[in-house]
Amino acid sequence: MIVMIIIPVLFYLDIRTCSAFHNFQAGSRAAAMGNAAITSSDLWSLYHNQAGLASMHTVHAGFHYENRFLVPELGFHALALAFPARPGTIGIGYSHFGFSGYHENKLGLAFARLYGKKFATGIRINYLHRFIAGGYGRSGRLLVEGGITVQPFEGVVVAAHIYNPAGAKMADNHNRSLPVITRIGISKLSGENLLVAAEIEKEQDSKVVFRTGLELGFSGPFYLRCGLGTRPVQTCFGMGYTTGKLSADMALTNHRILGFSPHITVSYIIS
Repeated sequence: MIVMIIIPVLFYLDIRTCSAFHNFQAGSRAAAMGNAAITSSDLWSLYHNQAGLASMHTVHAGFHYENRFLVPELGFHALALAFPARPGTIGIGYSHFGFSGYHENKLGLAFARLYGKKFATGIRINYLHRFIAGGYGRSGRLLVEGGITVQPFEGVVVAAHIYNPAGAKMADNHNRSLPVITRIGISKLSGENLLVAAEIEKEQDSKVVFRTGLELGFSGPFYLRCGLGTRPVQTCFGMGYTTGKLSADMALTNHRILGFSPHITVSYIIS
């Protein structure tokens, strides 16, 4: 029964055995805003645009879990750690997707640096590992990703990010292609309470994806968020709460064909 469920899900996710290693995103704040997140500057920039790590000045750790389409075998886990290291910030990330018969793992090391107050760059080196049961075996590959953020005006951030610019392929007998993904985005903070973000994403041989999101902060450490994405159409919403050094975020995203996916993220400032 579970196989009958997982096969069509993998088909719609475009992560079949003949397809590319998927570049999963992490962080419930981003998920609630439709993953329009490459202009953000927080711990989970480690998975969206590493340049966003440059403005972090504390040791920060976090855990993220997504129960994709309410199918446990499609669960996605991610860990993140960032700490200042002159002249910039170092980030370490690990993620796991899948189940015993099919899983993808990614281990990455990132470095970000701020130049002045308005320009930052970031780069991440990843090792990807994939296992497929039924005689397909294991395969792996190193690849890089990186991005920039610019603040041309007060409250406005423009960003760009590219994943796998060299077009690396999996080191297996089938030489499967890995995606080359380009993202460009902009965000505007109005006052201290309303953040509006939008971005476009282009993967080779695919049409452009558009994402947009809103974050509304209330008096005190409480946030409400919503977002929208295309190809496929996804609606997203969520909330966040911060108390002292601890932050908790939740999100719920809805795929128009496959249904709902809950997300939960916990982050902590160590020092």
